[in-house]
Order: sequence, then structure tokens, then C-alpha cells
Amino acid sequence: MRGVPDVLILVGSESDKPRIEPAFEVLSKAGVSYEFHVSSAHRQPDQTAKLVSGAKGQGFKVIIAGAGLSAALPGFAASLTDLPVIGVPFAAGPLNGMDALLAIAQLPAGVPVATVGIDNAKNAAHLAVRILKA
Repeated sequence: MRGVPDVLILVGSESDKPRIEPAFEVLSKAGVSYEFHVSSAHRQPDQTAKLVSGAKGQGFKVIIAGAGLSAALPGFAASLTDLPVIGVPFAAGPLNGMDALLAIAQLPAGVPVATVGIDNAKNAAHLAVRILKA
């Protein structure tokens, strides 16, 4: 991608990469630069905090964070930055992503995360493009 990336894309596990990859296609087609990282809010909180808290200073303008089950990553990211965060709940576990959807959508006041549908990384990317055009 070109120069300074516009969108930081995070997932907590390498196994989540195929679920977020549809966002790569949408962003690339729109000419939006991005950078992808695997960094867990649970297993690597310090590394994840460093990535997110430094994102604005590195020129990122939007964060897309995908997560399943407890889906802590989007809320964790939003608690560390004032950049727009878009959460993508992943279908995982016995509730097929409903737990992730609710975990992301029901964050407390002051920790806003735009939430798209379960496994809908494409809509997260489309929303990021619209935010960047605003």
C-alpha cells in the first residue's frame, strides 16, 4: 500500500485473518491504505495497547478491530484512542457470534465502537471509507 496507512486493522488471533480479509479487498479497491496486525487484548495487552495508543501519531485515521466470543479487542482499542473504531463481531462458539455482537455493541458510554454485522468485514471497510471521505 502507499505511504502512511489510513486504517489499522486488528484481530486477536491468526485464525481470525480469513474473517477480516474481505475488508482488505474493499479498502484496496477504494484506494485506501491499511496495515494489518494480529494482537490480542487478552494474550498481548501491552503490545496491543502500544499499537492502538500510537496509531494516531503514526497517521492512522480509523481502526477496524475484529473479535469473536468475548470480543474484547474493539472496546479495548476504543478505550485507548479517540480515533473512530469499527468492531467486527466474528461468528465463533456456541452462540455463533451473538455474544461478540452484544459485547461490541453494548460498550459503556465514553467507549464508542461502531458495530457491523457478524462476520461483515466488508461493511466495516465500507464504513471506514465513508469516514475517511467525510
